[in-house]
Amino acid sequence: MGFIKKSSRSNTRDAGVKKGRSSFEGVSENQLEEHLAIARYGSFRLTEAVRPSYDLQVVPSAGWRRDAYVDDIARVKVPVIIAAQTREKLFELFIDLLTPLGDEVDVVLETSHQSHGKRHKDMHRENIDLPILKSILYDYEEMLMNDGCTGIAVLNPSMPLEVQFDEHKLLVLYGHELEAFEGILEDHRLPVSDTIRFITEGEHVHSSSVEYGELFNEMKYRIGVEE
Repeated sequence: MGFIKKSSRSNTRDAGVKKGRSSFEGVSENQLEEHLAIARYGSFRLTEAVRPSYDLQVVPSAGWRRDAYVDDIARVKVPVIIAAQTREKLFELFIDLLTPLGDEVDVVLETSHQSHGKRHKDMHRENIDLPILKSILYDYEEMLMNDGCTGIAVLNPSMPLEVQFDEHKLLVLYGHELEAFEGILEDHRLPVSDTIRFITEGEHVHSSSVEYGELFNEMKYRIGVEE
């Protein structure tokens, strides 16, 4: 999917980082339900797409940090910004971050629906007007926010810049010139932190539904992607 199509992100629906004993082992059904029902950690609210480990290896919080993606095959290093935002402010931030990409963009939809967590499927659409894309995305805001099996990347390869809204509902921004993105994050008063940890850096669980799978199929036809 975009710059990190071959990255080591988890493909499982039931857990993100599995090293040793899972924090969910030995947890009763009632304890699990209570944990999954928790969406607020301090002032930060999660969407319904993902939940942290039972032992809270990572406590979700809002903020962003600079990083880098290294493609060992192509031997390139791409600057990256990773950001997390509380749910009531997340979608508008995502939409605003698309502006630096220009008036015409490419789209990659990522789904793990019907794959039982074994792999992702990427679908591509080149050359779509950004205002048209934004209108479609607003129509499917609830699904995009809360489906733990759906991710989307919007990019302009001529710049090149890319905005990912991944299945963990993190915002991942790629490009050698990231100043425009940084300005938008500052306008949204999202704090920068070199020490922030994201939900993908600990064990976590994803959530989806048949309804979201159907809505994803509707959206992909409206966008006009190809597998």
